[in-house]
Amino acid sequence: MLPGRGRNGRAAGLSRILGTRTAWTPMGDGEFFCPGCGGDRNYQRLTGRRRLTFLGVPVLPRGETGPVVECASCCRHFRPDALDHPTTTRFSAMLRDAVHTVALAVLAAGGTCSPAALEAAASAVRAAGFGDCTRRQLAALVEALAEDTGRVLGSSCGAGLAIELHEALDPLAPHLAPVGRESILLQGARIALADGPYTPAEREVLATVGTALTIRADDVPRLLEAARTPS
Repeated sequence: MLPGRGRNGRAAGLSRILGTRTAWTPMGDGEFFCPGCGGDRNYQRLTGRRRLTFLGVPVLPRGETGPVVECASCCRHFRPDALDHPTTTRFSAMLRDAVHTVALAVLAAGGTCSPAALEAAASAVRAAGFGDCTRRQLAALVEALAEDTGRVLGSSCGAGLAIELHEALDPLAPHLAPVGRESILLQGARIALADGPYTPAEREVLATVGTALTIRADDVPRLLEAARTPS
């Protein structure tokens, strides 16, 4: 059989005669974390109309396609849910705010705001991105939190504080690996342990943190015990 005369050859010849073409229309743009590039990139959100082509000329409509997200750098197309992943800048801010909220919640549950606990909390918050955080600032925020919510320092985790923890942690949890979620809980646990053993209120706050981070309930006690061991 001569080259190009078999089934594959006929299919290749037909594809040169008949085909489809998509005309894309921009519907919006912005910045996203590109799964292909592995970093923050600009994007266009596109919808398309497909047409049947004959000898490269569009002749018949074949319906709509998309929407898709096109990376301005690698030009690859992704599903719209790619926009659900936070950019690197946004992710850093979410992580910073999460650590800050957990630190305040644990300090409020501890009740005493001892220098050791305040320093442990300030160190964790500075490492998360608030480079100028001080013990005095945290102590003032804990007092303001208690006044705003009407809570007594050292009391159990009320509904308002639980809501704040979930608001800070729920959006972050899906984008963290298990070790990342556990790291946030461990930071809170070490703040609680800085001035002595866990109090019941601190355990309740840390259990709420674990729930918000989608850590299994039976893993939380193990992690709280692991926090007792110096790293």
